[in-house]
Amino acid sequence: MELRHLEYFVAVAEELNFTRASRRLHVVQSGVSAAIRSLERELGVTLFDRTSQRVSLSDAGCVLLPEARAVLDAVRSAREAVQAAEDGLRGTIDIGTLTSLPLVDLPALLGRFHAEHPGVTMRLRIAPTGSAGLAQALVAGELDAAFVSLPGPLPGLAIRELAAVPLVLVVPADHPLAGEEAVPLARLSEEEFIDFPPGYGNRTVVDRAFAAAGVERRVRLEVADVATGSAYVRHGLGVAFLPEFVAPHDPDLRVLRTAGATLTWSLSVATSATRRPSAAVRAFLDLVDHHVLGQDAVRSPR
Repeated sequence: MELRHLEYFVAVAEELNFTRASRRLHVVQSGVSAAIRSLERELGVTLFDRTSQRVSLSDAGCVLLPEARAVLDAVRSAREAVQAAEDGLRGTIDIGTLTSLPLVDLPALLGRFHAEHPGVTMRLRIAPTGSAGLAQALVAGELDAAFVSLPGPLPGLAIRELAAVPLVLVVPADHPLAGEEAVPLARLSEEEFIDFPPGYGNRTVVDRAFAAAGVERRVRLEVADVATGSAYVRHGLGVAFLPEFVAPHDPDLRVLRTAGATLTWSLSVATSATRRPSAAVRAFLDLVDHHVLGQDAVRSPR
């Protein structure tokens, strides 16, 4: 088995198209097809199910894909370590982020990393499916690191928590509950909520809290940007649980706490727990520690 065969396999698995994979690899399509057939003969399995309309991974191909990525990552890490000893860090890191990333000045962070390591290419992916989608991409080897909001640990991920803040309830100033300081979840069963789509960490936290309390709730509107949640409340579309740091100082709104339940929003940076990060990824994580956990950001007490 040659590394070239694994590289071709991963390219076809990610593109699910031999023509696109050959363009990506800058290799003629016949060469890619021959390499895949050679790999299948050596392993004694079919890696792709092929029809005239589509290409898909077989069960064996699904098993091989994370292993192939791990092998290629290890080779890349070794190559980058040797290159770094000669002329600084090089390589590529794929970074995932949420559609809204409060508490982190991401352009400043990436700009600083580029200034310190100009030989490293950064590719940024914004996940419309929230933290759940980013976690899946990390486990699958499609990302090297990602900023996520997860309600707890997940198998296959190494997580560094960057911040943890309470979720507070935002209601209109004329709402019947507006004069109270803390509200039990049971009193919110008749409310219509503005919340984030399933897969977002703060949505999971709130859903679990209501389920634990045995209270059903109605989500009327789903939004992906944490910073705009209060605007929808202001215009009478519902109430919302938002991280405390974006709770508005607005005469038209009131901010309440929950009684009998602690709801916490967390922000973390996650990597794969099964793949050794490259030298470039380790340098990025070190910068995140300094930029976010150090003097450049304030960590909220738990």
